[in-house]
Amino acid sequence: MTPPQADTDGVAVELRGITKRFPGTLANDSVDLTVRRGEIHALMGENGAGKSTLMSVLYGMERADAGSIRIDGREVSFASPSDAMAAGLGMVHQSFKLFDSLTVAENVVYAAEPRRFGLVDRAAARRRVRELAEEHGLAVDPDARVGELPVGLRQRVEILKLLHRGARTLILDEPTAVLTPAEADALFAVLKSLASQGRSVVLVTHKLREVLAGSDNVTVLRDGRVVARLVTAQTSAEEIAAAMTGRAVELDRIHAPGTPGDVVLDVSGLSTDAVHDVELAVRAGEIVGIAGVAGNGQSELVEALAGLRPVTAGRVSLKSQDITHASATERRAKGLAYVPEDRHAVGTAPAASVADNLAMGHHRTSLSSRGLLPPAAVRAHARRLVERFGIKASTPEVPASALSGGNLQKLLIGRELAHDAPLLLVEQPTRGVDIGAIQNIHDQLIAYRDAGHAVLLVSAELSEIRGLADRVLVMYEGRVTASYTKDEADERILGLAMAGAPAPVEAVD
Repeated sequence: MTPPQADTDGVAVELRGITKRFPGTLANDSVDLTVRRGEIHALMGENGAGKSTLMSVLYGMERADAGSIRIDGREVSFASPSDAMAAGLGMVHQSFKLFDSLTVAENVVYAAEPRRFGLVDRAAARRRVRELAEEHGLAVDPDARVGELPVGLRQRVEILKLLHRGARTLILDEPTAVLTPAEADALFAVLKSLASQGRSVVLVTHKLREVLAGSDNVTVLRDGRVVARLVTAQTSAEEIAAAMTGRAVELDRIHAPGTPGDVVLDVSGLSTDAVHDVELAVRAGEIVGIAGVAGNGQSELVEALAGLRPVTAGRVSLKSQDITHASATERRAKGLAYVPEDRHAVGTAPAASVADNLAMGHHRTSLSSRGLLPPAAVRAHARRLVERFGIKASTPEVPASALSGGNLQKLLIGRELAHDAPLLLVEQPTRGVDIGAIQNIHDQLIAYRDAGHAVLLVSAELSEIRGLADRVLVMYEGRVTASYTKDEADERILGLAMAGAPAPVEAVD
């Protein structure tokens, strides 16, 4: 579908003086934002800077207390996302809004179905999806069940939904947070193609490299205000990071190696439904990183070590104690802390308060008094961790669901580090987290290691693996296929191993 002609000065979206208050918080303070037709415009800022609130106002999910919105030069007022969609806006959220049991075509045309004789024309729906997919380079099978698709293809379905509805401006909220590097590259190729056709893209992200490679202009928010408007081709990662945080930030820091001691985690011949004959060891005072393209068994391995996935063969020992078939609760009692990849469904209870989430796992130990959980102790514990990890919450009593994704991640990291467990399993520790918080989390993990703990780290960010890990293991098709020291683990070598290139497997313990 060819978008209609833009207004004469080429402005697609114009926000002027947007102000939005919540109880105790000024989320947006007289924010101006201009997005031109055919532009990829990056909106950046630390967690809690006001990015999501601003986009919620633009998309009709929140009403501003002051300010105006113009679309193609015409002032508008949206009471709901339906109004925004009718005006040519479309939004892809971090959590996809899809029906897993329906096909791709059924999801794309849902509530906007082509009809014939008053009935849904399923053949026309499939043709429509094929045409859109071919036109925009979004290859996906119209008849595939969405629940069976990898995350990168699900995101394509979300974009196809918007295009089917005639969206001229697309808002993407952290679109690469759950994508592999290859999927992210494919997404940006699609976005550039859409921009070349005259559509506009607002990209809400924390990832500096992607912004520098894929955007035209950058607007930076800090504490609800615009602090910088930058032309991408004329700026740098350091300038953007400084604008976001208000200070100089050391990017891609390579931390000094630790001093490994005794073996804490010993894994021998471990197999599950998706992991095959894995051997590894992690010592006290050491971070072992696991690199690999998503879907090669890293998550399944960590779930097996955490007691969330049954082991079919092999042995797992924690401080010389056999925990192969121990429950997750028993493993925690023996000294295991766990930061899962899915912070919403596994790591936290969104409906519970921030304070209650921070107390989880501590309720049977440090916070318990004669079998009871004193509210004062829970609140004091929460205040300590909120301050230590910079969790932005108006009060510890607000539900965890009220936190941004990055602040929820800080909550999860802080809670698990506070256990002071001998072994920490941590997946994607900085996914969706801003630049300043990434540096803080990295420093906390290094301090945890230097205090004599063992850390097994899984991350999709090679720069994170290289910066933190003392040793790097590569997983491919469910097996550990290579092992590298910190000095050996450059991005080229890791990238080849992750792609399945032959590499000698050294001793991994």
